[in-house]
Amino acid sequence: MGLLTRSKETAPCTVTISHRFEELSAHVKFNNGAVVNPGDSVQVHGAEIMAPYGEVVVEDRTATIIRASKIEQMWTRATGDFEFMELCEFSFSEEVLS
Repeated sequence: MGLLTRSKETAPCTVTISHRFEELSAHVKFNNGAVVNPGDSVQVHGAEIMAPYGEVVVEDRTATIIRASKIEQMWTRATGDFEFMELCEFSFSEEVLS
């Protein structure tokens, strides 16, 4: 992988969608051990997965991982902390604003 070039790889994956009272989540696990690094992007192929309320749906799919270039990786690492700090400016509470 070069300083300015991106690369693509295909990986088998398992998608788990939970739509329950206790948990609302979506997870992708790469079955070949692939790891996503800062700046990389992932596209899971196939139709949209809809989990009915109260259920967990698990499907095997194929994903394309687009690897960031070296410059993009460095930029993501350098600026990622600033983006995280923006999230820290918000808080959640049970109080009702009047």
